[in-house]
Amino acid sequence: MSHALELVDGEVSARIVKIRDAKKLEELLMTNRAWLRPWEATNPEGPVSFDIKKQIRALLRQMDNDQGLPFVICFNGQVVGQVNVANILWGSVSSAVIGYWIAPDFAGQNITPTAVALVSDYLMREMGLHRIEIDIRPENKASIRVVEKLGFRYEGFREKYIHINGAWRDHFSFALTKEEVAEGILLRWKRGRVPKSEYPIF
Repeated sequence: MSHALELVDGEVSARIVKIRDAKKLEELLMTNRAWLRPWEATNPEGPVSFDIKKQIRALLRQMDNDQGLPFVICFNGQVVGQVNVANILWGSVSSAVIGYWIAPDFAGQNITPTAVALVSDYLMREMGLHRIEIDIRPENKASIRVVEKLGFRYEGFREKYIHINGAWRDHFSFALTKEEVAEGILLRWKRGRVPKSEYPIF
C-alpha cells in the first residue's frame, strides 16, 4: 500500500498520515480534550501514551502488514481529524473496522461523512473488502449522525465492548456490505438515495 495514498472530494480529502502530521495532531488532540476525551479508546492495563509520533509509526507498521490504514482528514489542505481503518481481515471474511474523529470547529459541515465515505469506497472498490463496520457509543450522537447520513445499517448492541475513557463501554454496531452500495457510498449519499436508518434508542 502506498504511503502517498490520497482520496479527494472537493475541499475534503483523506490521506495516509505522515510523521510530520504529529505536531498538528497533538495540537488538535490537546486543544480539544473536553470534546474528544469521552470517545477515546483507552488501555485497561495502564495510561494511554500521547507520544503521537510513536502512535503514527505503529499505525504505519500495521499498514505495511496489511492490517490497517491510517488516514488524516483534511479540509482545504488543513489536517482536522483522523479516519483509522483497523482489523483488516482477508479471505472468507474480507472486512475492516473504521473509527474517526474531527476537531469541533469542523464538525457538522459534512467533512467527516465525506471522509468516511471516501475511505469506505476505497476499501470496497479498490481493496476488494466485502464489509465495513463502525462501532459507536450510544451517547455519541455526532458520530451516529455520520453513519445515519451514509446509510450504515444498524446491526446490534455490544455490551461493554471497547475500553473508552477509562472504562468498558457499550456500543452500537453499524455495517455495510458491498452489495448494499453498488453505486458507492459517497455517490449514493450525494444522490439522496440513502435509506432511513433505524436503530433502537436505549
